Amino acid sequence: MTPPSPPRPARASGAVVAALVIAAGVGGVLAGCASGPEPTRSATATAAAPATPTATADPAPALVIGGTAQQNKPFFDRVNRATLAANPNAHGRDFIDALVAAGFVKKDMQVTPDTTTIGLKANSIQFSVKLGSTCLIGQNGADAGGYSSLVTPVLATGTCLIGDTRPIDW
Repeated sequence: MTPPSPPRPARASGAVVAALVIAAGVGGVLAGCASGPEPTRSATATAAAPATPTATADPAPALVIGGTAQQNKPFFDRVNRATLAANPNAHGRDFIDALVAAGFVKKDMQVTPDTTTIGLKANSIQFSVKLGSTCLIGQNGADAGGYSSLVTPVLATGTCLIGDTRPIDW
């Protein structure tokens, strides 16, 4: 004796099948065109699945007016990296000008000379922005291994950099 055949599911309407085909992303399959048994579909499969939310990129860092050096470090780094992307041989003035254009206050900045005392190109330059009792310090050059930055407390002198700095008089 042969076992009884399982009951066939009720046929879905053409609109439901079309919706399932579209929702599944299967092209070229039309209701009734495929040979063989129809796939079993549950009642909940008739509605398209909700779209999965896509991840959004973190917003670009922005200047935090009145913020600390730590709060502004991501923006400081972004500005300085953009300066280097535009000019890989950027000098101190290039960094200062870009930081001022980005909203940092020029009177709160320091920069070291681009040349040594005997007129050779400096192997690295440092530049800083004083923000309250903290400093953002950037450094770039061969001796520094490229660009780097850090947050430090203001020195007892009330400044951010140790050693000779040049006037920012432009």
